[in-house]
Amino acid sequence: MNASRDHRSLAGVRVVDLSRALAGPYATMMLADVGADVLKVEPPAGDDSRGWLPFAAPGPGAASGTGEESAYFLSANRGKRSVRLDLKSSEGARRLRDLCADADVLVENYRPGLLARLGLDPASLRAANPRLVTLSITGFGSGGPDGTRPGFDQIVQAEAGLMSLTGDADGDPTRVGLPIADILAGMFGAFGVMSALRERETTGVGRAVETSLLAAVTSVHAFHGAGWLAGGQVPTRTGNRHPSIAPYGTFRCSDAALVIAVGSESLWRRFAAVVGIDPARPDVATNRDRVAHVDALQAEIDGLLAERKAEDVLADLQREGVPAGRIRSVPEVYDWEQVRHLGLVHQLQHSTLGEVAVPGGALRYDGAASASRVPPPLLGEHEDLAWDRPWLDQQASTGGST
Repeated sequence: MNASRDHRSLAGVRVVDLSRALAGPYATMMLADVGADVLKVEPPAGDDSRGWLPFAAPGPGAASGTGEESAYFLSANRGKRSVRLDLKSSEGARRLRDLCADADVLVENYRPGLLARLGLDPASLRAANPRLVTLSITGFGSGGPDGTRPGFDQIVQAEAGLMSLTGDADGDPTRVGLPIADILAGMFGAFGVMSALRERETTGVGRAVETSLLAAVTSVHAFHGAGWLAGGQVPTRTGNRHPSIAPYGTFRCSDAALVIAVGSESLWRRFAAVVGIDPARPDVATNRDRVAHVDALQAEIDGLLAERKAEDVLADLQREGVPAGRIRSVPEVYDWEQVRHLGLVHQLQHSTLGEVAVPGGALRYDGAASASRVPPPLLGEHEDLAWDRPWLDQQASTGGST
């Protein structure tokens, strides 16, 4: 699909991004992917994540004499421009107020109370620009007994119950292998901004949107949360097994493990035929029976698959329509033809790295992936644009190039 058909529903929407690290930057990257003009306002030393591992080495087309860039930073900052401001200085505060007076959205994830002490809190900036939509992302939410606590992803994974649900039943609580609390908060934040912008079309007035890492994780407890709140059932760690469905989890073949999800009685009958189990046997006839005897069922299935190769079992299951898959490494994921087909890898021309690949967005519009072609910015890369204008003007039609 050509550029004229790119999904740019937020073209013309101007976003001042004061956020650092991951939750806020992930939200603003989602907005940039659909056309928003995002100005990343960084402290003089830059976003902390610019110094976080791993680093991306210069590739083909890189400028000579340049160093490494943080892959962590690259992962959440495509489609943005960067300027530096010292918000503790009177000049920096003035410039931020000028930017927000001409903006549609402000995103920040400062510790609660810090911006208010500088006179730059979202309420003050909205008073000067009532159309401004503000998004504040905190660790534990505003107000309440824990509202002033700093929140980092793993701390919130622990405090919000996620670690208690993750890991083997007889092992230690374990964090999810990626910063899921940050990412969820960013996704909810972007959704909140979009809904507030839609409402503003009718009211002419912006909203103060808030979310937190704690709220994001707690809101996706799903059946675990409902099971406790409505049913009094305390959820526990079940490793790779599903706590409510069997067989559903990891099963060992002769050469590798497969993940198999038998989520209905019709699937059970088809799966049983593939592995050689009588589906009507009294101890496994219903899902309730299978969950009650899950240890014995796991051992039986592993025994039946022990002499079979994973590829053969996978082919048999796919032929019968039973959901199953292999366990891929991250490199294998990005080499997967299906991932490339979905546009989940974006090649960008970076100022110092040359051609660099970054993970793409999850949405497709009219069959095409939507993402900014603008690479993550260098620190202060766009400060050569005139500061005396109310906004660092740039036409969306340029694709963000300067």
